[in-house]
Amino acid sequence: MTWPQTLPGLLMGHAERTPHRPALRERHHGIWKTLSWREYADQVADFCEGLVELGLQPGETLAIIGDNRPEWLISELAAQAAGARSVGVYQDAVGQELAYIVEHAEVSFIVVEDQEQVDKVRELGLGDKVRKVVYYDPRGLEGYDEPWLMRFTEVQAEGAGRREAFAERVRRTKPGDLAILSSTSGTTGTPKLAMLTHENLLVMGRTLMDVDPLKPRDDFVSVLPLAWIGEQMMAVACGLSVGFPLSFAEGTATTRRDLREIAPRVMFNPPRIWEALVSEVQSRIEDTTPLKRWAYRRGLAIGHRMADARFAGRTPGPFLRVAYALAHATVLRPIKEHLGLTQLVRAYTGGAALGPDVFRFFHALGVNLKQIYGQTETSGIAVLHRDGAIDFDTVGEPLPGTEVRLDDDGQILVRSPAVMQGYYRNDAATAEVLTDGWLRTGDAGYFDDRGQLVVLDRAKDVMTLADGTLFSPQFIENKLKFSPYVKEAVVFGGGDWPFVTAMLNIDFANVGKWSENQRIGYTTYTDLAQKAEVYALVLAHVAGRNAEMPQAARVRRFVLLHKELDADDAELTRTRKVRRNLVAERYRDIVDGLYGDGDAVQVRSTIHYQDGSSAVIETSLTIQTVAPVKP
Repeated sequence: MTWPQTLPGLLMGHAERTPHRPALRERHHGIWKTLSWREYADQVADFCEGLVELGLQPGETLAIIGDNRPEWLISELAAQAAGARSVGVYQDAVGQELAYIVEHAEVSFIVVEDQEQVDKVRELGLGDKVRKVVYYDPRGLEGYDEPWLMRFTEVQAEGAGRREAFAERVRRTKPGDLAILSSTSGTTGTPKLAMLTHENLLVMGRTLMDVDPLKPRDDFVSVLPLAWIGEQMMAVACGLSVGFPLSFAEGTATTRRDLREIAPRVMFNPPRIWEALVSEVQSRIEDTTPLKRWAYRRGLAIGHRMADARFAGRTPGPFLRVAYALAHATVLRPIKEHLGLTQLVRAYTGGAALGPDVFRFFHALGVNLKQIYGQTETSGIAVLHRDGAIDFDTVGEPLPGTEVRLDDDGQILVRSPAVMQGYYRNDAATAEVLTDGWLRTGDAGYFDDRGQLVVLDRAKDVMTLADGTLFSPQFIENKLKFSPYVKEAVVFGGGDWPFVTAMLNIDFANVGKWSENQRIGYTTYTDLAQKAEVYALVLAHVAGRNAEMPQAARVRRFVLLHKELDADDAELTRTRKVRRNLVAERYRDIVDGLYGDGDAVQVRSTIHYQDGSSAVIETSLTIQTVAPVKP
């Protein structure tokens, strides 16, 4: 039977052709449980028919909130088979964010993971605004008796045994039907909901697989939130296009162990994950013996030489090949094994720019890490590095069938069958970014002499210094974050700010460990961040980064922020992108202090306690001036 080219249609095709091949794996209490393609399709069928029995109509929206589990994908595909669409909500979303999605997306059903998410729904009174709230982890919910609350397996029982009705629904789905509403990152305010069809997602998935083919036996571990378009791109669109199995880790604490056991062939992570892996390695090396530190530095230096040769398109000489083989066997491969990366055929990074130092680090290990460029509005990807043409200063070349050009202001425009249909219930915003099929990305960039795209930064964030020098805050931020001791950086400059300054977050775990080794006592994050010894530690790093940057782009002054930037405080998006304008406004006193004459600034902050009480404290933050780099 020929099934329609939709996500549920591909599911049914795999269930017919390879019914016993593994489709989903989930680790539970240390044991891997597997669903075959036939079992996967049957569970989707039961849940779909149960939703229809409970009143789900074509064109309606089902929201899903929770960690990555088979139930998430079952819910998504069931809604699509019923002619509805899904919208994902990040599992750590606060109540206000959940309420906004439910209202704006006109949600009629909510599928949640556990008691934590049910409590959010109860506190906001959302249960009375939808037909049903369905949960799939019953722990702690025994005493809940709301009429709108229902267990996942109960919904499936409502629809059990109606396989022919389900198959007919799948046959009626069309490639042009809306599949998901995907929230944008929201760096400039409230997230918008991009309308993506089955065709949008599958065109993107298939063109990516045309460039970088995967096979049904290639494993993929789904660890990033399925509310993010990047995970939808790999786990759903590519997964169903190829038919490779998805594995779900038991929890955050077990992810590294699960990666080592599954040994995936492909990975896709945003920069923050790759940065965190580098930070972990750097921290462990600093905490080991002098001999091991020496071996690591020598091995990594050889790895860098091999990576640089490959980037330049040079054939490594015999001495370098032998030295690299030895370094890989003794130093680099053990690091890859610890990170669970030994079987990778290729790895991707996207969602934001990855710093060149991090990029070079993984290629030194022998990880085929490639930059992609795309947005939620392009179904996740538009431009990609090709094997053998990887350059960490670029993001590669457009995918087949994708057109990319620049407007007169240097803004990147994209046109392809994967571009969204528009923003849900937001015609004004749609008109701002879509013209004759061309998407205005909001990013500034240019093509190099090889035809590879270079992305500078968000167009609105590219700044001009007093001497006329253009600079990208994101580029400098990535440089500063290449340290085990710096977790986040926000750079200022241009306009009324005549030189470059930075607000930095220390990495509490790594700096804390360093402080303990140095026998420096501390109590809280704020206390640790203001220690003179910690300032000296970070100053040495900033000075080193300055030596690698043009003079006008060097950081002259910085401050270690008294608190971590937090998505719950709206300072970061859920994908950990900095909301630069909000941060600049919220910490206006600190920014003014960075450009003032003093060496400290007073700040007031509110501390919230678990019992609901709060306290306002005043803190004096040190402002550090960085000595000029000697010519």
